[in-house]
Amino acid sequence: MSDETRAAAAAFDPQPLQPGQEPLTPEEKEHLLARARGEGRNLTDEERLLIFEPAPAVAPAPATRYEVAPMQAAPLGRSQLARLEQDFFDGLEIHAATPRLVQGIIFDFDHTLASLSQPLEDLMLTGAQAAEAYMRGAGMELPPDFAVNIVEARRFAEQKSAEEAEEHLADDALSFLLQFFGYPASRMNPAVLQRAVDIFYAPEMTAWRLRPGALALLEALHSQGYKLALLANYNCDRVFQRTVDYLGIRRFFDVCLCSASVEYRKPDARYFQLVLDRWDALPYEIVVVGDSLVHDIQGGIELGSQTIWVNIDTSAQVQHDNAAVAEQVRPDATVTDLAEVAQWVAAWAA
Repeated sequence: MSDETRAAAAAFDPQPLQPGQEPLTPEEKEHLLARARGEGRNLTDEERLLIFEPAPAVAPAPATRYEVAPMQAAPLGRSQLARLEQDFFDGLEIHAATPRLVQGIIFDFDHTLASLSQPLEDLMLTGAQAAEAYMRGAGMELPPDFAVNIVEARRFAEQKSAEEAEEHLADDALSFLLQFFGYPASRMNPAVLQRAVDIFYAPEMTAWRLRPGALALLEALHSQGYKLALLANYNCDRVFQRTVDYLGIRRFFDVCLCSASVEYRKPDARYFQLVLDRWDALPYEIVVVGDSLVHDIQGGIELGSQTIWVNIDTSAQVQHDNAAVAEQVRPDATVTDLAEVAQWVAAWAA
């Protein structure tokens, strides 16, 4: 008898024998198993189910439910969010829990956030004299007192820019001036001309000073998560960008543009729209801040934004233009102190 047969036969001896009983022989056990298998093949499906019905399934215990109180959002400051972005989330987008009605502020530059520490006439003449000396030193033949003509060329270009609502670039103005005095374009070195323009604007660039309260205003708005842009009507982009860096305010702005980089000027809606497209913002979510009723406030009104007029000291030309349109162009708010700008923005954002 095989080992498997002996093991199967042993299954029929689960109980100890009673006195007088004899165990089955292996042959008897094998015969009994063969008989059971034969009879099992003749069972119907119903009989098999009755004999071999599986144990009733035990219903699973009901899942335990716990009531958890809703979690409150954790207020995180900008420094904490910056740390999360640095350590874990590259490109983390920060969203306010409740969207504000104001998403960003577009600032004018000159006579809004900054003013000149010296008269512009003196600065231009000083720069023009230095530019003339440089060009003569570079071998250019110029008429006497050419510096005065450099100043006049700039004023003429600025006037044409305002009339035509299209920026006339500083480099082009100097080139046209030289051609007007008979200096052939074929003899002009573009690098020398560009350097001469930079020298002409250098005294003015370093004479800009932030207005009282401007730095505190930018820091406050930036720390509160507002998007900030700087748009200026200015005819030399590289000088404008250097001025922004010289004053140390670039870190606050998402956009820094002057009209020389796009060749159209405020109040042209296309100029403002560049910022709105970058921010994916709607006009009513934006506040325009500036000293010019014609360029800044009228531009903001036509755009459909809130406007804040900075009515402090400004250039003589802007004063004249403001007086001419004061009855027609009405800003949403007027401030005489930059600290008031943050108060108006907070009121409109709520």
